Amino acid sequence: MSSQQKRKPDGLQSDAITKPKKRKRKYAQQNAERTVYKEIVKENPAFEKYYKAQELVPVAEWDQFMETLRQSLPATFRITGTTNSDAHCLRQCLQEKFFTELHKIEVDGERVPMPQPIPWYPDSLAWHVSLSKKFIRKSPLAKRFHNFLVKENEQGNISRQETVSMIPPLLLDVHPHHMVLDMCAAPGSKTAQLIEFLHSADTPVNPIPSGVVIANDADAKRCYMLVHQAKRLNSPCFMVTNHDAAVYPQLYYHKECGNRVALLYDRILCDVPCSGDGTLRKNPMIWHSWSSNLSTGLHKLQLRILTRGVELLAINGRLVYSTCSFNPVENEAIIASLLRRSEGAVNLVDVSGQLMGLRRIPGLATWKVMGKGGEWFEVSGVKGANLPRPFVESMFPPSADEAQTLGLDKWYVDVHRKHAP
Repeated sequence: MSSQQKRKPDGLQSDAITKPKKRKRKYAQQNAERTVYKEIVKENPAFEKYYKAQELVPVAEWDQFMETLRQSLPATFRITGTTNSDAHCLRQCLQEKFFTELHKIEVDGERVPMPQPIPWYPDSLAWHVSLSKKFIRKSPLAKRFHNFLVKENEQGNISRQETVSMIPPLLLDVHPHHMVLDMCAAPGSKTAQLIEFLHSADTPVNPIPSGVVIANDADAKRCYMLVHQAKRLNSPCFMVTNHDAAVYPQLYYHKECGNRVALLYDRILCDVPCSGDGTLRKNPMIWHSWSSNLSTGLHKLQLRILTRGVELLAINGRLVYSTCSFNPVENEAIIASLLRRSEGAVNLVDVSGQLMGLRRIPGLATWKVMGKGGEWFEVSGVKGANLPRPFVESMFPPSADEAQTLGLDKWYVDVHRKHAP
């Protein structure tokens, strides 16, 4: 059969060609109508009512606190490494080659603020840079600096990371011989810090530390993010696991003598899933979706994860519990319940003397619990059997005497295991 005979009638060919074009025009019009972005109103009366009642910040600082939450999150990054010469050389390069020149840039009468080191981060290896898209678009030097940061980030020489995210790994105080577990590790910026601390004493003669970092996440897809984040550091002392942190399995290893021994960890980072209302500056949609019910729904999971972490902690080990939430139901209530259950096996560590220059406030000794309808529970006479779901006794504050005994008003972040429970 000839090629002309194989061809379909002209009418059919015309339909096959014109119909997709009509569909494309139709979809383009629909997309154009959808692409109407409304400015996010950064207000939530329920949020303000809840946290004013908790006395989260001093009354005199409340307006400033709310105004800060409405501002965009600034860009921060840290230079990979701790005491190695490469990190310090890169810091010197940034200061001499870029920072002094960036401050001279002026666009539309506005000057780029001078990049500043984060004051409490060791050796000035973490920096804050206010460089908007306008400067990157209109200034060749700003664009070159931005491209430099992107390239160095891909090569693993710097890591873009939020300032607050840098704090828990620093307080964990990791050394090269430590066995470290990151229970809820993805996306991996804190894990990368832990790996760096593990390699802080590397030398050409002894480039591999004796310790190891195990990064776990319950989501298999997020575990791939962990691998991507860590592979830039080229560490042989790193492993990724995919498991529910609340029931994380006991791992074993063999000593040189051949005996099989349960692995307990010298350092554990317990950065649990949370409601995330502390990320309002990064995730402004939370202004609309926020509800106190998010915290009550996560409380029991957070407590199970922390409890499992303490079970896996070695004697004299250290665990850091952290969230991205302001809510005491996810923070102080969790710590109080753990201390109550442990019966003296663990204690809080006062870290007010660490990271000098970091502004902070003590933990709350008492707080309020809000019901699903926005009503406050009466703390007196709270009994588990009388509470509607999902509320449990561990969400409620201790008595004044018990709070003093537990030390909830300390500058706490760490949990220190003294002996086996």
